[in-house]
Amino acid sequence: MALKPGNPPPDTGDEDIIEPLCAVFRRSLREEGLKYTPERAQILDSIIELDGLFEAEQLLEEVKSKGFRVSKATVYRTLKLLEDSGIIQRVLFDRDQSHYQLAYGRRGNTLLVRVDTGEVEVLELPELVALRDALCKARGLKPEGHRLQIFATSTK
Repeated sequence: MALKPGNPPPDTGDEDIIEPLCAVFRRSLREEGLKYTPERAQILDSIIELDGLFEAEQLLEEVKSKGFRVSKATVYRTLKLLEDSGIIQRVLFDRDQSHYQLAYGRRGNTLLVRVDTGEVEVLELPELVALRDALCKARGLKPEGHRLQIFATSTK
């Protein structure tokens, strides 16, 4: 399944109950001595609604389209805070522009990134999940998820 930035990945079917993202973000901010501002809350809400790959500029437009005043600097700072807290992850496949996606609560995340076209395919690989789970079990650990990005170009 090929995705373009902004298209959601398929439902993973995970039924685990996870803590609300706003609570995770609040706790992370509090640990850094920062506040959960209305602007940060709106940025997080917009990311949840986008639910796929997105760029910072796209996020800024999304927040502004809802009538909220937020600066580009606030968006970029908030993206860094969200990345540091593990809520989003940066997906690097374009030298000129970073893309992001929601990561928290997703147990498996494997992407095939076409560097030449910018297309991103979400891969569902049960054998990779089984390997991850076996590796963790052998070490007495509980898997919380994984992230694998495969970068490729056409051989033609």
